[in-house]
Amino acid sequence: MQLRRKSRMSSEVSTHSLNDIMFFLMLFFLIMSTMVAPSVIKINLPKTNAGKAVSKQSIVLAVDSNMNYYLNNKQIEFQDIEPQLTTLIQGDTANESTIVLQASRKITVQDLVDVMSVGSKLKMKMVLATTNK
Repeated sequence: MQLRRKSRMSSEVSTHSLNDIMFFLMLFFLIMSTMVAPSVIKINLPKTNAGKAVSKQSIVLAVDSNMNYYLNNKQIEFQDIEPQLTTLIQGDTANESTIVLQASRKITVQDLVDVMSVGSKLKMKMVLATTNK
């Protein structure tokens, strides 16, 4: 009498695809972690009770297509731009004021450079305003 079977059954778990799944999970978490906070540095800043808010002064200098110059919505001549700007920035010791230059697209590049050279002469920050269209 034979009580034992000749073939044994064994169970097997296939782990061939597990490597691929782990690789894709690792890749997913690496990409997502860089997209969430690419360069965040947390700094605990000191606190104060008596503080003063510092506001930057913004000066608007506009040039239309007819070469009319406007300083803070007041029409001036080109030769008056430098003296007017110096009087506006006299109280600014930290040089925090910024000139927002609104120039028409129809003026020449040389006219734009002439206006920007006045700001460069006064060592002021100039920003060229544009539209999103």
